Amino acid sequence: MLENYYVRPASVDRIRASWIAPAIEQYVNWMAEHGYTPRSVLHRVPVLVEFGEFAKTHGANELAQLSDHVEPFVQAWIGRRGRGRCASRRSRLAHEIRNPVCQMLQLAIDGYVGPGRPHKPENPFERQAPEFLAYLVEEKGLRPRTIYQYRFHLRQFATYLDRNGIVLRAVSPTVISGFITEYGPRVAWTTLRNACGTLRVFLRYLYREGVVARDLSSLVEFPQSYRYAGIPRSIAWDQVERILASVDRRSPCGKRDYAMLLLLATYGLRACEVSALSLDDVDWRNERFRIRDRKAGNTTTYPLSAVAGAAIVDYLKNGRPATTHREVFMRMTAPLAPIQSAAVVSRAAYFIRKAGVSVPRTGSHVLRHSCVQHLLNAHFSLKHIGDYIGHRNISSTQIYGKIAIEELRSVAQGDGEDVL
Repeated sequence: MLENYYVRPASVDRIRASWIAPAIEQYVNWMAEHGYTPRSVLHRVPVLVEFGEFAKTHGANELAQLSDHVEPFVQAWIGRRGRGRCASRRSRLAHEIRNPVCQMLQLAIDGYVGPGRPHKPENPFERQAPEFLAYLVEEKGLRPRTIYQYRFHLRQFATYLDRNGIVLRAVSPTVISGFITEYGPRVAWTTLRNACGTLRVFLRYLYREGVVARDLSSLVEFPQSYRYAGIPRSIAWDQVERILASVDRRSPCGKRDYAMLLLLATYGLRACEVSALSLDDVDWRNERFRIRDRKAGNTTTYPLSAVAGAAIVDYLKNGRPATTHREVFMRMTAPLAPIQSAAVVSRAAYFIRKAGVSVPRTGSHVLRHSCVQHLLNAHFSLKHIGDYIGHRNISSTQIYGKIAIEELRSVAQGDGEDVL
């Protein structure tokens, strides 16, 4: 594989003379499989060779010992080549050196995770309630995304208990009230509501398993809120068209982003539904596609519009990198992998800002709300709209009645008999 990147045999011989040459070649093969450019390979391999010499000089003689020399090597490199540079540039340079070394060690050493952020436990109460996450899956039937939110809120509760020196068995109404009082001002009321729901389920489970003596779940009070108090973040359809027009479709990235934005705006899809769309979900012969495992647990089949279909075809033919993944939308930089929902949100927010559209909070849901408003303006019923965008209950769709401007105007100006 090295011969594919180096013309001079002497360069290949010099790399293979390194005592960590097998690990370097394994890493080069991995980079080739994941779409790294030759320039990236040529930039990273010399760093790895020098890292091997540095580690050997400082006493390493087997791969398992290399992890102890990562940070000293990075600091030595910065000391030699980062002089006179600003702090941000030195930080970027450290990342550029540390990243290939850690990636190579993750391939070469079993269990190596690198010096990144500490991995948080799946269940922060593993010792006291080890089967709680399994209970959520097996008995309550919750989806992975919901389980993720449960873990997030449980970590907040565990942090509060640790900071105040409180063990789980000693949880009392005062402790619960203190946590909610402290946590509430830092988050939106919807986040606090979800945290209270998580806490209720957790406390009920603890009582069932005998971890606590009392069922404290009923003492968790949800924050006061008023149904339909908010207004969906929709924008006018001419603004949606301006956002779509702001995408430069000459580049592979632009072709991908344009197709994603069209799906968001035309069908009101969620970001996670766009990122999960697979080649197997598109029925080209019958001009339709399906969205599986929606938030409501259903599957929806949509007709594939000519515009959206043409955009997807253009991306597949002229923009999508060659890969064995079945997901439609891929990352444009190495390592090649399917795009994640957070990236869909980020790209939508970028083009909303680029088009000069002002909304309280940018993101892919702005286009979802705008799709609903467009359907309302076309006089579709809330029931049909809810089915179209994948709502389980019509009550989830009723809030969009607040943006049905023409209908509201007719009610305000009429005698009200049509409403009765």
